Amino acid sequence: MNRAFTWLSAVLLAAATALSAHAQDNRPLRIGVITFLSGPAAGPFGVPAKNAADLLVDAFNKGGAVPGYEQKGFGGRPIELAYVDEAGGPSKVVTEYRNLVSRQNVDMVIGVISSGDCLAIAPVAEELKKVTVLFDCSTNRVFEEASYKYVFRTTTMATQENVAAARYIAEMYPDLKAFSGINPNYAWGQDAWSDFTEALKVLAPNAKIATNVMPKLGAGQYNTEVSALITSGGQIMQNSLWGGDLEAYVLQAAPRGLLKKSPNIIICGDTILERLGNQLPDGTMIGARGPNGPFAPDSKLNQWFQGAYKNQFKSTPVYSSYHMATAFLGAKAAYEKAAKAKKGTPTDDELIAAFEYLKFESVAGTVDMALGNGHQAVQHVPYGTIRIVDGKPTLTNIRYYTPDLISPPDGVKSLDWIRGGFKKKG
Repeated sequence: MNRAFTWLSAVLLAAATALSAHAQDNRPLRIGVITFLSGPAAGPFGVPAKNAADLLVDAFNKGGAVPGYEQKGFGGRPIELAYVDEAGGPSKVVTEYRNLVSRQNVDMVIGVISSGDCLAIAPVAEELKKVTVLFDCSTNRVFEEASYKYVFRTTTMATQENVAAARYIAEMYPDLKAFSGINPNYAWGQDAWSDFTEALKVLAPNAKIATNVMPKLGAGQYNTEVSALITSGGQIMQNSLWGGDLEAYVLQAAPRGLLKKSPNIIICGDTILERLGNQLPDGTMIGARGPNGPFAPDSKLNQWFQGAYKNQFKSTPVYSSYHMATAFLGAKAAYEKAAKAKKGTPTDDELIAAFEYLKFESVAGTVDMALGNGHQAVQHVPYGTIRIVDGKPTLTNIRYYTPDLISPPDGVKSLDWIRGGFKKKG
């Protein structure tokens, strides 16, 4: 009798253990989010990104609202957010990141906007072994100068965006003789100018550099730079300013005629369409750092996102909003892929394995985690030219550049690939 009871108890315990392993995990999944909540980058970039995070998480937690991502939360787990203000520079951001992990006990981090900040926190994420999704920063140095297990980036990088810009200029200005540039003097601006100029050496070898000015990030005043650019003789101008810097530059350059004299190709241009579109003359060329904003696909997912965003925030989502949404969708897709395979709550290692080389649908179309050993996304990158119609800017001459035209092969450094004539690996 005792033996039978013992055997039955063991069977029941094993069954209960198995059921428990497959049971729904209802513990909240805590995600730390780092974006600009104050300072000149907050209005055009940081707050629109926060809005997207709030919108997506609310919809996820309700379930059934987001096309293609109807399951509640992440794999059924409700999501809680812990926000950190990115303003203050890399040292402050690193301190805040450590606090998210050690004091607020987040399960995952999604951030940041500044390339200097992402270069600072990537090695810390690796040190602390915390899955971190870089949602916006663009410097190609992240995965070209180091290899990471815990760090992913779900958006395009400077190389893709600036090689696409160079291809667009080569198409629109086949007889280009001279060009100028204005780029913030830190990782993003330096990478952007380097990739753009090296690409034009291949695509338009007769075009010469007239000048490049590199103001300090957050300078705010650009009269000296505008004067230098007006007299430089550049037919067009590459421009990688962003956020408050870009807005200040446009407000200072437009009245002096620089934007008409030397049409700008603005890498981060979609953020000023709604805010300063009436300041941009015909011929201004803009991108959105990937197929975001006005370049996003007419999919059910994007239709839902644009409609829900406009309804809740009374404004149009800009590319930082799209990048934040894409990061959340990528993290959710990876988590649920891992959970499905395990039939339970995935470990970080299982989540990482599911994320590597993942293809998933985003508000900006298909994202392919094809570079950086499966940690860096590729997408096509579009540009278009502004034409003012009835006082409003519209986009014409839109071109979409596919990943194979703008991305180095995995394991090949961007500048080596560009200088080698965009050759495919092997």
